[in-house]
Amino acid sequence: MHTCLFLPASGASLAPVADPTHVLSDLRDEGEDLDERVSGLADSGWAMPTPAQGWTIAHQIAHLAATDRQALVAVTEPELFTARRDGALASPDSLDAYVNESAGQGAELPPTELLAQWRATRSALLAALAAQPPGARFPWFGPPMSTASMATGRLMETWAHGQDVVDTLGVRREPTARLRHVARIGVRTRDFAYAQRGLEPPTEEFRVELTSPDGDLWAYGPEDAEQRVTGPALDFCLLATRRRHRADLALRAEGTDADQWLDIAQAFAGAPGTGREPRG
Repeated sequence: MHTCLFLPASGASLAPVADPTHVLSDLRDEGEDLDERVSGLADSGWAMPTPAQGWTIAHQIAHLAATDRQALVAVTEPELFTARRDGALASPDSLDAYVNESAGQGAELPPTELLAQWRATRSALLAALAAQPPGARFPWFGPPMSTASMATGRLMETWAHGQDVVDTLGVRREPTARLRHVARIGVRTRDFAYAQRGLEPPTEEFRVELTSPDGDLWAYGPEDAEQRVTGPALDFCLLATRRRHRADLALRAEGTDADQWLDIAQAFAGAPGTGREPRG
């Protein structure tokens, strides 16, 4: 299970995204893609258990609806969001409990009502983000977020929970260039993954070279870095969102620190959980 995006100190020197137009468009497309996959399901399909223990497809969509709603409040009513956030973070385990509770409540709704709520909320969030002036920042579960960062985080959430849905349905979705946003978060949250486990992150930057779905190279970090990670962008995104075990992915690490990172990579806030078992 994972909850809301949290961007801590970066593990790579990546320039901020100044123009959010592209990521907002990709966020819309990612939501529409998942919407199409669940909109035709019978009620029994919404009740199918997903790889996230205790969560059905309805829980997955309810979680997205709830966190989109939280993001909308953060953008439009920041003081109200801050008060709610502080209550949700009252204890170390309270955020995960809050996430499970909100997903459970949403999953109890009739599927048509739940889907309508998610559609309305994500549409309102897209409109609110598109209307923000340059330089706007909003409170979140970590440091304040820019428009582009908030949209990127919502895209990552949508894609990751969408992976749980397609895995449950037994279908394969073709990877797209939208994975660039997920990969970027995976690189940026390197140090956070160490902190989540009480470990000291490496002081030097890593080189990350990922092959995009179109065959392009997405590269992060200095070219001469000793610690390196290479492989398909899809595999890196599956690893960083903890949707696949490392043993099932074609990722290669050069260097002890890079190898350790691939064991603990985590692009989301909350406890890392047990992760997925190898598929063999």
